[in-house]
Amino acid sequence: MKKMHLALGATLLAAALTLPVQPSIAASKKTELLVSAAASLKDSLDVIEKSYEKKHPDIDLVFNYGSSGTLQKQIEQGAPADLFFSAGQKQMDALVKANLISDHATLLNNDLVMVVPSDVKTTYTTVKELTAKSVKKIAVGQPESVPAGQYAQETLNARGVWNSLQSKLVYAKDVRQVLTYVETGNVDAGFVYKTDALTSSKVRIALNILPSVHSPILYPAGIVKETKHAAEAKAFYAYLQSSEADAVFAKYGFKL
Repeated sequence: MKKMHLALGATLLAAALTLPVQPSIAASKKTELLVSAAASLKDSLDVIEKSYEKKHPDIDLVFNYGSSGTLQKQIEQGAPADLFFSAGQKQMDALVKANLISDHATLLNNDLVMVVPSDVKTTYTTVKELTAKSVKKIAVGQPESVPAGQYAQETLNARGVWNSLQSKLVYAKDVRQVLTYVETGNVDAGFVYKTDALTSSKVRIALNILPSVHSPILYPAGIVKETKHAAEAKAFYAYLQSSEADAVFAKYGFKL
């Protein structure tokens, strides 16, 4: 019986030695950072994501893109997020006031432009020309939740045509939806950021809007207080302010 036990033990030991070594779950698990970011930041953050993850293989960046107002409401309602990168100061200020954001700073500026489909030859010298009968539909972001929509409303109000254009306005959930409406020819014109216009060959800039007719277009970023990965969130927040990130943002048309 003793020999049988020894033989069985040797067999089990041999079998164990031939089993593949399983990597440690803790060693292979990445820290997931969830970044709620304005839709207009997508192209530049896609590049930054690849660069940052290459240098930090233990980090998995996950982006939740949308209008800044919608993202603000999500965070207020307790949705998970580690960082918030807004296209409007108002949305960041609201979260800071609610004590939901810790470290925060304004990182970027942008310009508002009016775009038309690239094959449209009509020229514009002022937004007042949108009142012409030939212009049927104009896309803007929902002013209450989309900062670009707020800036468009301020611009049209400053020129005295907001009220007269009401029947022509098509509201979008974010600035990228405005761009899509113009690209597909579903509207005659739309108001987007210059950085959005530069990403598409299907639209052309018909008007550069003067910064003096709307609120400053600022992009603040901040760390959400409820983050469960404070150290990692701070590290990525710092990286967003680095010269390497600045170069990416500048390439996509943002002002630093």
